[in-house]
Amino acid sequence: QVQLVESGGGLVQAGGSLRLSCAASGRTFSTYTMGWFRQAPGKEREFVAAISRSSGNTDYADSVKGRFTISRDNAKKTVYLQMNSLKPEDTAVYYCAATQTSSWYLPHHLSEYDYWGQGTQVTVSS
Repeated sequence: QVQLVESGGGLVQAGGSLRLSCAASGRTFSTYTMGWFRQAPGKEREFVAAISRSSGNTDYADSVKGRFTISRDNAKKTVYLQMNSLKPEDTAVYYCAATQTSSWYLPHHLSEYDYWGQGTQVTVSS
């Protein structure tokens, strides 16, 4: 029902910023809860941030609170992850995910998402 393509990754120095984008295809983007996950080498994929259909609710992993901001533009069918004050430990492949699961809460678990992009590499140098 939806295809997701991430972009905006790259190499940045510690303390710098990057803005990731996730472009969605399909006609029902506005009905999806969207999330960002990341996976570093040798580690499991972990939750980063999520945003509700209406943008009225967001949630973040403790490790990125105050530094990352998730947003969406339903007219452009795009979700963003603004990453500031980047640290070397933020280095990972970042994945965009989508789910139509209806709930009062924003899902944090991989199994709760139905659609995934291919990922974009973010590398933060010391």
